[in-house]
Amino acid sequence: MTTNSQSSPGDRLLRPSGIRSLQLGDIKVTYVPDGVVQLSPSAWLPTSTEEDWAAYSAYLDDSGYFVAGMGGLLVEHGDRALLIDAGFGPQSHPAGEGGPIGAISGGGLLDSLAEIGRAPADIEAVAVTHLHIDHIGWLWQSAPGAEQLPFAHADHLVSEEEWTHRDLLEEHGISKEMTAILEPRIRTVADGEEIFPGVRVALSQGHTAGHASYVITGGGRRLIAFGDAMHTPVQVSHPEWSAIVDHDAERSAAYRRRLVEELSAPGTIGFGIHFADVAFGRTHQNGAGTPALWEPVDE
Repeated sequence: MTTNSQSSPGDRLLRPSGIRSLQLGDIKVTYVPDGVVQLSPSAWLPTSTEEDWAAYSAYLDDSGYFVAGMGGLLVEHGDRALLIDAGFGPQSHPAGEGGPIGAISGGGLLDSLAEIGRAPADIEAVAVTHLHIDHIGWLWQSAPGAEQLPFAHADHLVSEEEWTHRDLLEEHGISKEMTAILEPRIRTVADGEEIFPGVRVALSQGHTAGHASYVITGGGRRLIAFGDAMHTPVQVSHPEWSAIVDHDAERSAAYRRRLVEELSAPGTIGFGIHFADVAFGRTHQNGAGTPALWEPVDE
């Protein structure tokens, strides 16, 4: 199911990813697409400027947005399957005027799972990096015409800090009605806890009060699924640029700096769920004192 594009990285920055897989020993990880959102660069990253983005025009589409994919990460170990994040769900909205978010559309995650050969019933748990609407879409919405939520059978794993402070998320569109739908299936998890063979929780607070990354280890490699610690590969070069929706911009930036350093270590791969068609990658520097860059990894 791996689709290894031969086109240039520039082309890949302007489109959402299709299904892509990596093997980590006995563990297979697969990006499961759900949809795409356009983000306004200087509005989404408000400490950046129009002049800054002139140097990064290769990351911007014809409308001046950077392209962010939405979806989940399927982790398979033998017959067992875990899903990290659950996309935006079956909804779409046109671009507003002047805001940080352009057009947004979801709804493809269940079809993507089917293409991989998995049904929602195969998923034993859904681990959530954080409770923003584009990561929990299929946990509170059912498919059109369906009565039951697709992952109603599965535990929803959320960091204890994230669930305790869920009231802070109301300003980001997460209503009490949504969290009430989630609550019967929520199981809180702690920093360092193993939640699936080879998968551990790593708290990475800043974007939200309890944001969590998931570290997947196998075959002598490790993958850090870092959720919304970064939304675009440009933040690898500018970890000081925090998103307008970050709960604690200073803490978020501090974590990004550590993350960029960590992703340069041998045998370490990052998974950026919103990183267009370069979701898997590592960081590197071309020379001392130069900004770090994102280097896609396809196998």
